[in-house]
Amino acid sequence: MESLFGKNIKYDLKSSLVVFLVALPLCLGIAIASGAPPMSGLIAGIIGGIVVGAFSGSHVSVSGPAAGLTVVVLDSISSLGTFQLFLATLVIAGLIQLGLGLLKAGVLGYYFPHSVIKGMLTAIGLILILKQIPHALGYDKDTMGDETFLQSDDHNTFSEIWYAFEFNSPGAILIVLVALGILIAFEQPFLKNHKIFGAVPGALWAVLSGILINVSYKFWIPAWTLDGEHLVTIPVVSDFSELGSLITFPDFSQIATAPFWIIAFTLAVVGSIETLLCLDAADKMDPQKRITPSSRELVAQGIGNSFSGLIGGLPVTAVIVRSTANITSGAKTKMSAIFHGVLLMVLILSIPGILNKIPLSCLAAILFMVGYKLAKPSIFISVYEKGWDQLIPFLVTVFAILFTDLLVGIGIGMAFGLFFVIKTNFQKSIRITELNGNYLVQLQKDVSFLNKAPLMKELSRIPSGCQVVINAEKARFIDHDIQEVLNDFILTSFDKNIEVTTEGFRYKLEKTI
Repeated sequence: MESLFGKNIKYDLKSSLVVFLVALPLCLGIAIASGAPPMSGLIAGIIGGIVVGAFSGSHVSVSGPAAGLTVVVLDSISSLGTFQLFLATLVIAGLIQLGLGLLKAGVLGYYFPHSVIKGMLTAIGLILILKQIPHALGYDKDTMGDETFLQSDDHNTFSEIWYAFEFNSPGAILIVLVALGILIAFEQPFLKNHKIFGAVPGALWAVLSGILINVSYKFWIPAWTLDGEHLVTIPVVSDFSELGSLITFPDFSQIATAPFWIIAFTLAVVGSIETLLCLDAADKMDPQKRITPSSRELVAQGIGNSFSGLIGGLPVTAVIVRSTANITSGAKTKMSAIFHGVLLMVLILSIPGILNKIPLSCLAAILFMVGYKLAKPSIFISVYEKGWDQLIPFLVTVFAILFTDLLVGIGIGMAFGLFFVIKTNFQKSIRITELNGNYLVQLQKDVSFLNKAPLMKELSRIPSGCQVVINAEKARFIDHDIQEVLNDFILTSFDKNIEVTTEGFRYKLEKTI
């Protein structure tokens, strides 16, 4: 207890404030992009922080409404007809996730290729930078939580930037430049470690500067004043008796229909995959390299999603943008995630009027910094130095996510990643060398069916009249399919005048049918 509230509390509180400022516009933007009430995104953010944070075993990841699920949510609400029916499917999806966690399905998260995870992080960083350029220039036609290439306003990521330069706002540009200057200054040790200034994160100073500059415009340059869509927009209640109007309850009237269950399973499976991906990425960024129990995380997400559905929230997953902001801001324990949820709940209810004065261009500066930390040039260099087997899946994942969306891009990256895993596995498990017309086929460690196709291809290239040695003394396991390929090669070698010698490998004398 002393360690938690004495040693780590100051780091977790500072981090939670930064995560709150990052999460606030994204919660609202994702809700709007999903075709749901704005409050549903904020509810999901609160649930992701407090409920999921309480049950999660992760020290650094932060959960909230998922940008990767916006298309799924939008289509689900449209096909079901009402938001209330969608909430009911979310409750069931949470129970399905809970079941997956209890069945230890989270172990699947350990099999994602590292190059794909690295590519996902870098792509999200680039998307953050590209998507925030319009907001930084004061062109706020697209929602802040939209991460897809093809946008709801019929533009795409790059055409939106073009229009932003054409229809820019000088007031927004000045605010984002000041905010960026403050954030960069607070990355320097002399301010970051200062006893007074360092006690408050640079993100808060940046937000305060944005509010003050925008207010001063009214007195000095009224034409530059930002209002309406250029500011955060939180639903405001005048007293606690109106809180009930912010909550929407689920409708289970269609629970016996097939579409209901199809959507519930889709939400559970897609949400679980996105969570496991983000969890793996967050663990890799954790300075202390702590490993999160993935099945326990599915249990936590399941509880969070069912609770979110019961009170009108969006689906919740672990979110890499919030998690990155949390880690880079110095979070030590999961209390930071919980504190950010508490801040969302308390400040939304107590000072919505002040929060609604925050310019989106100011928040864009914070997201610029998060994006840069995910997609620094040094990351590309380090992956390049690891070789083509890492670089190609990495780049494919980056560009696939940039030009589609998170889930489609991950799927494409996984396909390329799997190909290179198989290729690398073959190179490590089977080695064929040639010297003066003699061939040595070495089977090393475990040789699985994944090596079948490349092994057949390599054996077919061995010319007639050669001597071949098949050495399997180092192989601990040889798959049945591999044994059949070797048997067939040995049996047909007499016809090709190939002399075969085996070491540590038994073969059949008759050809199998």
